[in-house]
Amino acid sequence: MTDFNTQEQQEQALLQKIDRTRIPAHIAMIMDGNGRWARERGLPRSAGHRQGVETVREVVSYSHGLGVKVLTLFAFSTENWNRPPWEINFLMSLPEQYLHTELPKLVEKNVQINLIGDPERLPVQVRKAIAEGREATRRNTGMILNFALNYGGRMEIVRAAQALVNDVLSGKTDARVDEGKFSSYLYTAAIPDPDLLIRTSGEHRISNFLLWQLAYSELWFTKVYWPDFNRLHLLQAIYDYQQRQRRFGKI
Repeated sequence: MTDFNTQEQQEQALLQKIDRTRIPAHIAMIMDGNGRWARERGLPRSAGHRQGVETVREVVSYSHGLGVKVLTLFAFSTENWNRPPWEINFLMSLPEQYLHTELPKLVEKNVQINLIGDPERLPVQVRKAIAEGREATRRNTGMILNFALNYGGRMEIVRAAQALVNDVLSGKTDARVDEGKFSSYLYTAAIPDPDLLIRTSGEHRISNFLLWQLAYSELWFTKVYWPDFNRLHLLQAIYDYQQRQRRFGKI
């Protein structure tokens, strides 16, 4: 019996088992555990966030190579504003740094950058970086890369309800509402719901993330901290996803 000792060998073994025609079209990720990763190594929390960006680079690239159509990363929640100012400032600098270095590669790989969340409270430089990224990739037709920044699921639903009510009152639409119509007012209006949600760090909750969209998503949790998450873990999640039967309430 072959002993797969190296990560590369384990990856190859999983790739042979995975059905490449059934890769989840939309994967959403709660990137958790940066602070704990740093603390256990005697490092400042900023080191964990910085290493987390390296994981983002690897996961984005590998997801694209596997044929994932949409990748949504929970980068900064509406609740994260309660963190210390220094950490908020550091976290806000990361999307700008990532796009500064990765944008040419994303353009080359036909990846389309998108933002879900309320941009109004984001620093000017972050809004500018996102806007430049969206403009540079708006004609791309490959994988959609969603950054959830200043995002909260409840906030999104309230915002959608307010917009729908305003349109009804102004006569832009009628008062008949179904799931499809309501979904068209969400940040993810033109994007299919996630097939698979991955959360790192051992927590088993969705933390106000995509509350509407995750109704029938498969959930996969790992104790691995986000900075240590790699291609092998992603393949494990996809393989596990493919072993499940998605019934959507049916028999």
